Amino acid sequence: MIKEKLALVPELPGCYLMHDKNDTIIYVGKAKKLKRRLSSYFNREHTGKTKKLVSEIVDFEYIVTNSETEALVLELNLIKKYDPKYNILLRDDKSYPYIELTKEKYPKLQVVRNINLGKNKYKRIYGPYPNVYAARKTVNLLNRIYPLRKCHTMGKELCLYYHINQCLGYCTKEVDKEEINKLTNEIIEFLNGNYDNITKKIESEMLKASEKLNFEKAKELKELLDYINITLTKQKVELHDNINRDIFGYYVNNGYISIQVFFLRSGKLVERESSIYPVVDEIDEELVEYISRFYDKNNLKPKEILIPELIGDSLDTLKEILEINVVIPKKGEKRKLLNMACENAKISLENKFELIIRDEERTSMANEELGKILNISPLNRIEIFDNSNIFGSFNVSGMVVFKDGRPDKNSYRKFNITNQKNDDFHTMQEVIYRRYFRLLKEHKAMPDMIIVDGGKSQITAAKEIINNLNLNIPIYGLVKNNKHRTSDLMDSNYNIINIDRNSNVFHLLTRMQDEVHNYTINYHRQIRSKGSIESVLDNVEGIGNVRKKQLIKKYGSLKKIKEQSIQELESTLPHDVAQKLYNFLKDMDDKNE
Repeated sequence: MIKEKLALVPELPGCYLMHDKNDTIIYVGKAKKLKRRLSSYFNREHTGKTKKLVSEIVDFEYIVTNSETEALVLELNLIKKYDPKYNILLRDDKSYPYIELTKEKYPKLQVVRNINLGKNKYKRIYGPYPNVYAARKTVNLLNRIYPLRKCHTMGKELCLYYHINQCLGYCTKEVDKEEINKLTNEIIEFLNGNYDNITKKIESEMLKASEKLNFEKAKELKELLDYINITLTKQKVELHDNINRDIFGYYVNNGYISIQVFFLRSGKLVERESSIYPVVDEIDEELVEYISRFYDKNNLKPKEILIPELIGDSLDTLKEILEINVVIPKKGEKRKLLNMACENAKISLENKFELIIRDEERTSMANEELGKILNISPLNRIEIFDNSNIFGSFNVSGMVVFKDGRPDKNSYRKFNITNQKNDDFHTMQEVIYRRYFRLLKEHKAMPDMIIVDGGKSQITAAKEIINNLNLNIPIYGLVKNNKHRTSDLMDSNYNIINIDRNSNVFHLLTRMQDEVHNYTINYHRQIRSKGSIESVLDNVEGIGNVRKKQLIKKYGSLKKIKEQSIQELESTLPHDVAQKLYNFLKDMDDKNE
């Protein structure tokens, strides 16, 4: 079938979508010439992730476009729509932290994400930073040195920050505007990469502290100075045109691509970001897709980006998509910076390669081995369930998802259980029914395997619901021993599956069981720690946000609601919901007696 379809594919630009045996889209790509690209998947030998992808393809479709630019735009939209498992690039949809110096009468520093400059193009935004720790570290450094406003809302009296000289007391004192401008200008210089003023300020304060024999403070200031000299100025690379640039370097080896992005701000190299992942497509296409998607959630684009010669054919396409200047440097300082980014990409891959292989063995390869043991192929998505009622007040359930052996935290789900009894069997039935009836109703893909945290009882509960929904999903249970550690994997016929306890497969199963248990317990603790009326009302079927607000406004506390009769509750709620709330609260009190 595939060979016959290949004969009909045109030599035109467009996008292609690969389907597996369940008709699920597992990969989306683009090509300048569709026939050549699609033929390359089936007419030659592959290794690594590409080999695994090709082994799962049973069909494909394609969409012809007028240009490569249209193909790239369509590819990005299709990836967002279908989230194919082999388009692993930026799967976490990562957004980088920035620092904002607010434009208020009394400005403050804050760490922000997902910035939207469309609403206010005059925002003072600096970054990006490689992680939120680096951004917060910089904000804390500046807040210690400069007495900016620290509070989110202005108080009516002076706080601790004023008394330790880290705030000018904006809440009660009239601070001179020139003094504020001086502070903000120095901070802006620092965030733009000029550390001279702040270095001199710290050195001066350190000298004063030493003269007063305040060696503890002098030591703290010395640590701040070291942070600036060692961490912030470690890359002394500079272009003198003060233009903001991003530089994309790469290196490929052993089926992996390493991409290094350098962030130049005001002409200085301030931060960098590293990504390493398995290659599936052609190298040039991997790079184009990476750069195109890089700014999806990081929409503070630089004025210019530098890219390698390998993707020179896509230069105009990237310019059109990103709406910024894209340059392939041939010589000079820009070329040196690009070479340095590529060299750093190489070093990063070489340094991490052993760890990457080890991680691959413990995750994807262990997941593949588990699929072979259980005769489930392909085994991509596993959904794992656990219940918690150890506190005696609420029943909750949690579901975690592992894709290709790795946790997919965006897919985790929490369930408030309507059946408020200490009954794990019916709790499991409720959560399994709610989960898979909804997937059926919304025509969404089912998992390849379900795991319940427990033995015969939990497996039986899940089996009954899955069978009643006419679904064919393998169900397994993870059994713990008397020390509450993962002991065995049990199939739906209650047989123990023999798995070597020292193997990566067993470690993967243990990780899954620990993950779902911790996720569910943390959710339960979160609800309990709130001790709030909202937490209780969330557990009553028929009470949503609107009715919850009405009850809180009318009665004010959980104690007051408990004192009401069903007839009184009916003045706010329908009869059946009032009855459920009344019974729920009564049952809670009975449990706590």
